[in-house]
Amino acid sequence: MSVPIPSPAANSSTTATTTTSKISTVAEKPKPANYKGFVAGVFSGIAKLTVGHPFDTIKVRLQTTDSTRFSGPLQCVTQTVRNEGIRGLYKGATPPLVGWMFMDSIMMGSLTVYRRLLAEHVFEPRPPAVLHAAIADHPPSSRHPQQQPAPSPTAHLPSYGHGLAGILAGSTVSFIAAPVEHVKARLQIQYSATKHDRLYSGPIDCIRKIHAHHGVRGIYTGLSATLLFRGFFFFWWGSYDVLSRQLRERTNLSTPAVNFWAGGLSAQIFWITSYPCDVVKQRIMTDPLGGGLGDGTSRFGKGWGTWRRAAAAVYADAGWRGYWRGFVPCFLRAFPANAMALLTFEGIMRTLP
Repeated sequence: MSVPIPSPAANSSTTATTTTSKISTVAEKPKPANYKGFVAGVFSGIAKLTVGHPFDTIKVRLQTTDSTRFSGPLQCVTQTVRNEGIRGLYKGATPPLVGWMFMDSIMMGSLTVYRRLLAEHVFEPRPPAVLHAAIADHPPSSRHPQQQPAPSPTAHLPSYGHGLAGILAGSTVSFIAAPVEHVKARLQIQYSATKHDRLYSGPIDCIRKIHAHHGVRGIYTGLSATLLFRGFFFFWWGSYDVLSRQLRERTNLSTPAVNFWAGGLSAQIFWITSYPCDVVKQRIMTDPLGGGLGDGTSRFGKGWGTWRRAAAAVYADAGWRGYWRGFVPCFLRAFPANAMALLTFEGIMRTLP
């Protein structure tokens, strides 16, 4: 009995069918749902506040006072705990507890969406068929090609693309962050241990009084400075991608460990580049609003020149060193707070269906 020999055309057809099957098996994986970034961001905000708020209180107090009140971060911590107890380190924590949950949800969720939009519409990916065929033809020896996970839709996004997504996300969340950080800062610079001697008894009272005398515009004091400050998110998310890639390629660290180290180190890079801008922002947000509020006379005024006048005042008060006052507690806070936040965020992203 003769056995029919398939023609070369038949072989080619069979091979093409097999490859197409492999490609379709890999390519038909659903894209990650957009909601995941917003949900994971809530837990990221909780982790960040729990670890980082005491550092933030010391940072704000050093940024908004001169050296005659506190000689440095250690003395600031000592006096705060002695005069106000441990709770003094968590003054103003209520606005960011609620606010950072919402802020990180918006920031991380929008960051995820902006990354995808940039990857799909700005940075041209490799043709999907070529990308998936390469995976199907060269699978790792320990895994069957049909079991390969689909590549991330943003896998081809360059590091500066992640940085651009960071700027967009930072601008988006600034409209929530500005009033939250404004109220937090005003509560943090109240040094009296008793509520009776404070101008504001809490965040709601602070919002109510500012709105009564200065309206919504008063609550949004520092919005322009916040938008400028959060433009430096380019360095945070760009460096996070660079560090994540390097740690995955050059070390044997687990995925959570990569998220932890890349998250902490990229946050420190962000603060090194943005800190002077943050000092000016805090000066604007703690400047007396004046008027019927009775908190003093505004030093920097209103309008487009506010940021310039605040920056000049910092230099007039302490020279170039003034732009770095309070940097040590901020830098120390940046690593643990953001390492835990990114570890939490990425872990939740992997867990959600």
